Amino acid sequence: MSNLLPHDGQSLYFGKIFPEAENTFWFQELFSKIEWQQDEVIMFGKKIITKRKMQWYADSLVEYEYSKVKRTAKIFTAELLQLKQIVEEKSGAKYNSCLLNLYHDGDEGMGWHSDNEPSIVKDAAIAALSFGAERKMSFKHKETKETISLMLENGSLLVMGEGSQTLWWHSIPKTKKVMEPRISLTFRLMK
Repeated sequence: MSNLLPHDGQSLYFGKIFPEAENTFWFQELFSKIEWQQDEVIMFGKKIITKRKMQWYADSLVEYEYSKVKRTAKIFTAELLQLKQIVEEKSGAKYNSCLLNLYHDGDEGMGWHSDNEPSIVKDAAIAALSFGAERKMSFKHKETKETISLMLENGSLLVMGEGSQTLWWHSIPKTKKVMEPRISLTFRLMK
């Protein structure tokens, strides 16, 4: 395991951390038990409903605002607490919330962004756990525009650490090549 970012930040890719049978189990559990809802964002002053679905969970009923939309967390399920414990052990960091995204296929993605909202503890690690279809994730330096990409495998863990949100953007590009769904869990530490 080494740092994916050549400078100005840290992002560690652990690769697959679960056996294939567990990947299938976790995907099915999350797909069927999470109370998925379509995401709403404000872009150019207009409210947009995304195809991608999401849900926000935490230790308490904390509020989180991004894209000028306020969300209130649901309380962690037993399954999410189990996954959180595994991720905390692997990453060596603590988390109190999780934003989940369900991408139905490659037509759904996430544009360039940083998870640097004021409600997130600055430079705290953000752990991204992936289940389902492999998807490309790209990083772009905010000043040099240098890009780095990797494939997020089924059952893999990526931990974005210090500098990764302040000096880099990241994205999940859309692609016509992916026909299967992917679930991502991004564990965060909120203030």
